[in-house]
Amino acid sequence: MTVLGTRALGRALLARQHLLARTDRTPLEVVHHLGGLQAQAVPQPPYLGLLSRLDGFAPEQLTGLIERREAVRIALQRGTIHLVTAEDCLTLRPLLQPVLDQALRTTYGKRLAGLDLTALAAEARALVEEEPRTFQRLGALLAATRPDRDPAALAQAARCLLPLVQVPPRGLWGRGGPAAHTTAEAWLGRPLDPAPPPDALVLRYLAAFGPAGAADLRKWSGLSGLGPVLRRLAPQLLTFRDEQGRPLYDLPDAPRPEPDTPAPVRLLAPFDNLLLSHADRSRVLPEEYKGRVMTQNGLVHGTLLVDGLVAGTWRLTGEQEVAVRPFVRLARADREAAEAEAHRVLAFAGGGGGGGGAVRIEAAAAS
Repeated sequence: MTVLGTRALGRALLARQHLLARTDRTPLEVVHHLGGLQAQAVPQPPYLGLLSRLDGFAPEQLTGLIERREAVRIALQRGTIHLVTAEDCLTLRPLLQPVLDQALRTTYGKRLAGLDLTALAAEARALVEEEPRTFQRLGALLAATRPDRDPAALAQAARCLLPLVQVPPRGLWGRGGPAAHTTAEAWLGRPLDPAPPPDALVLRYLAAFGPAGAADLRKWSGLSGLGPVLRRLAPQLLTFRDEQGRPLYDLPDAPRPEPDTPAPVRLLAPFDNLLLSHADRSRVLPEEYKGRVMTQNGLVHGTLLVDGLVAGTWRLTGEQEVAVRPFVRLARADREAAEAEAHRVLAFAGGGGGGGGAVRIEAAAAS
């Protein structure tokens, strides 16, 4: 089998993520292609994630999708909040239910021992479908009939047992609101897919993140047991190996650029799934920088990509300043490209065009 080196894998990933060249596809098409965008933090990650990949993207395009209920925020991959299309919400949520079940057992199992979870889910569904509720309010209402139970644990049980979407204005650019929830069925007016096959999930992952193996699929989704599905699909896939000899699978017609294909400087959004979806992240994130990008308390900084690899972090502040912190001294062309990307973010956020915003490229940060 052909061996794909780290650089070849990185270029394939960037091509599929629209990070070698921006696309003119619609925001909804890109959200679907990527299988959603991580949206745990509000509101920046999904908006900035699309900005790095799309030509001519403006905040109101994504805001409109959310307000028209064409895209929703819901707990999916790895049990974290993702922004996905309405259709993906209805199919991915049932597939990923085991991920939420495991999270519930691991984190809240002792506090929920002996509780009738079926009755709890039914009561919680009635409450959130009556009107969207925050977890604080939902937990208090559920605890009213279960005074010996922790309200926070009850609310989290509802989060894991039910397909709860966060309703706007939560997560909208330039606006905001409490994280209030209702069910996907009530919000979208349609039922969840009762038995979605896992094959489509695997193939779509490869389209956006391949070539990859079973461990990568599990890292992206949080779902175990997909290895047999991948091997069953193998006759319709191409098979490679990485430099450690591990098998990798891929779609025959997916892009696999040459390793020396130029990769433009890009600013990746905080929590971008590009960095979170492989067991071996070295195709884009050098191991020596992992601790500087992913903090011990679970934060994932916005990152600077240079020649297809993470080479620094960046942030957009409330004062409409984009600050870029390289890990190494940048070549002049890369510094100028980073400044141009930062000005693009600033204009998107409303700080360009004489609006008082600023771009700052800091000195290379010591390790």
